[in-house]
Amino acid sequence: MKSLSLSKHRSGFPSFWEDFFPDWLEFNGNKQTPFLTMPAVNIEEGKDHFSISMAVPGMQKDDFKIEVTGNELSISAEKETSNEDKSKKFTKQEYNYSSFSRSFTLPGSILADQINAAYTDGVLKLKLPKKKEAQTEAPNLKVKVN
Repeated sequence: MKSLSLSKHRSGFPSFWEDFFPDWLEFNGNKQTPFLTMPAVNIEEGKDHFSISMAVPGMQKDDFKIEVTGNELSISAEKETSNEDKSKKFTKQEYNYSSFSRSFTLPGSILADQINAAYTDGVLKLKLPKKKEAQTEAPNLKVKVN
């Protein structure tokens, strides 16, 4: 997926983006690129599975495409909406297009054919079951810093 960047042109005139949408301009600590959506992800490891939770509000479950190719899990979605208001002597149309794509390398201990996903309240949750031989408790270790 290609990522687009909207850069500001410095010409001495006030910037529309900077003046009216200052919070949208924060991206990795600089003010050169407006924030483009990349969903936040939480990954947890349990005894018998991994869990992936992804915040993606505004989508429908049919908007998602989830694929496993080899040892790579790809999660993507795209949504296009338009709103047209014809009243009196003018027409107003608004378009919205949003998309994302995230990929994860799966460990060999995952049962890829048993991965399941659910989308509820703006959160996509995937459960990635482990193979039986990988279902052990990880030891708690402390590492001394020298």
